[in-house]
Amino acid sequence: MIEILSGLIVLLGSFFILISAIGLIKMPDLFTRMSATTKASTLGVGLVLLGTALFWQDIGISARAIIIVTFLFLTAPVAAHIIGRAAYFDKVPLWDKTQVDELKGRYDENTHELKSKDD
Repeated sequence: MIEILSGLIVLLGSFFILISAIGLIKMPDLFTRMSATTKASTLGVGLVLLGTALFWQDIGISARAIIIVTFLFLTAPVAAHIIGRAAYFDKVPLWDKTQVDELKGRYDENTHELKSKDD
């Protein structure tokens, strides 16, 4: 029973990783690609590691899986934010059908600091 459950969890995680790869190819601009890949791949890798830990039922493997998932959950959003911010500073073009750009006119070109809405 554990083998079937862990296999299903790994399969679901692999599906999310596949969706992430498809999103990387299909999305129209850098910002939507990053959104699709960071969310889906983080969930996918987390599920694969959960299924692996469930299958082996070893404290060492489970501890490593928890550490990897924690590290991934802490670093992936920060890395995506930094890459997105750098791309926005370098004026990477948004998708032509983007309707809202909340950052337009709010970044100081020299210091790269975000201005408040009241300024």
